[in-house]
Amino acid sequence: MKTYEMYINGEWTKSANEAVIDVLNPSSSEKIGEIPRGTKEDVDRAVRAAAAAFRTEEWRSYSAFDRGDLLFAIADKMQESKDELAELETTDVGKPLSQAYADVDAAIRYFRFYGGAADKVMGDTLPIQDGLLDYVVREPVGVTAHIIPWNYPLQIISRSVAAAIATGNTVVVKSAEDTPLTALRLSEFFAELDLPAGVFNHVTGYGYEAGAALAGHPLINQLTFTGSVATGISVGQAAMANVVPATLELGGKSPNIVFADCDVEATVAGVVRSIIQNAGQTCSAGARLLVEESFKDEFLKKVIEQFGKLTIGAGIEDKDIGPILNERQFDRVMGMINIAREEGEILFGGNQMTVEGFENGFYIEPTIVDGVSPHSRIAQEEVFGPVLTVFTFKDTEEALELANSTDYGLVAGVWTKDINRAHYLASRIDSGQVFINNYGAGGGVQMPFGGYKKSGFGREKGWAALDNYTTLKNVAVKYR
Repeated sequence: MKTYEMYINGEWTKSANEAVIDVLNPSSSEKIGEIPRGTKEDVDRAVRAAAAAFRTEEWRSYSAFDRGDLLFAIADKMQESKDELAELETTDVGKPLSQAYADVDAAIRYFRFYGGAADKVMGDTLPIQDGLLDYVVREPVGVTAHIIPWNYPLQIISRSVAAAIATGNTVVVKSAEDTPLTALRLSEFFAELDLPAGVFNHVTGYGYEAGAALAGHPLINQLTFTGSVATGISVGQAAMANVVPATLELGGKSPNIVFADCDVEATVAGVVRSIIQNAGQTCSAGARLLVEESFKDEFLKKVIEQFGKLTIGAGIEDKDIGPILNERQFDRVMGMINIAREEGEILFGGNQMTVEGFENGFYIEPTIVDGVSPHSRIAQEEVFGPVLTVFTFKDTEEALELANSTDYGLVAGVWTKDINRAHYLASRIDSGQVFINNYGAGGGVQMPFGGYKKSGFGREKGWAALDNYTTLKNVAVKYR
């Protein structure tokens, strides 16, 4: 058990009131650490430090190439500490160890991707008229705020912080109170670099305290948030009150659309993997299975067979499925399953599991729900657990209607050998990403990620994310 401190203005510090929050291992509910319960005062110190650092000649003197080197240095530190980071992520989040290793690999790739991009963010010239040189430059926005969710802390902090620093901004991070450990370790890597104080700051604490204070701080210039719709609305409104742009990724209820002509084995594997990753605690989880009616029985039989082979256990044991984060999340998932049990049929699972040696963890069997209305709660709301809800369709148009029948639009999968049908659906599905005959693409570091409708707005990942952290300036020079 370790007591941690926040990193503000180049120094490690307790919270202003010295209050702490317990950090628990989801696999066992064992206390593994204490973090500062950051206050509005702490957030103010961090933001003011970032604002001051942004204005210094020292930070302005860092060329784009220098910033790229800085990000490569962080990537190298992460690579050297890969085993430690994976074990921290598993202990903190509860996900299987192999999945934690994949998260570390993706996080390293974000720093390397944006390290390479740092000196390649270009401006433009505009042909206005003879004697007038008009050019457009991209400049950093200033202080960027990053509110990180609990389910993929290392990946998500890496993808936004790396892009922000690549473009010359200064950063304030608020990690999730439940899963702060890899963010704290990343803060240590930044502390080891010879950086101006205040370029990188990390505040820990509750979302409704430290997170709210950060979202509404008048000196931030941009906000990136990943989390629930309700919280996203709140932080977005807080930022907008100061006319601060926000990038919001707010979850999904993503469909896998399966046609009878699919590659059956590959499709079964993709569908199963998309709902059990991180015990279904994934915004892009393939939570809805839309299967061609004539193919339903054959396909479901194979999915159920695969569900029956899945193993459940503590994250460090590296089984197929780890625990639900905490009792609150567990109660919500089981509540949704019990409602579905009354409205439809549980084809597989649906029960709490006890894992020997980890009896105090919160484990749920992977679950398949059938026979509910497409308008039911289980079909419309994020469950954030390993729960797959099944629907059928007769033709492509009915599949499209079902795919678009929720308030979300983050990810969709289409499984078919008919390439014309696949492209047609990709052009009509209301979703920020559409995967054809695959799902997830191994993290997709280069692929812009974000949603339609209540899945949010703006894009993270890839080159598109750099737009979040730059602002355009037009300069017109009269020379004759």
